[in-house]
Amino acid sequence: MELDYLDSVKKQFAYYKMLGDKTFSQLSDEQLFWQYHSESNSIAMIVKHLCGNMLSRWTNFMSSDGEKSWRHRESEFDNDI
Repeated sequence: MELDYLDSVKKQFAYYKMLGDKTFSQLSDEQLFWQYHSESNSIAMIVKHLCGNMLSRWTNFMSSDGEKSWRHRESEFDNDI
């Protein structure tokens, strides 16, 4: 039962990664970094934030929950890519 669940989760992650990869392949760098105005976030910034969030949430998820002390959430919105 546990292996079925783990396989299912892995397939879901792979599916969503594939969707993301297909989406990004359709966008130019200019489109990835475009901001409606200076206070809005580009697609690149949102992806950077999601990466930080998932890395923090999934690291040691069996033994700890929530934000990790090493995460610098606010810097995830810096346009430094």
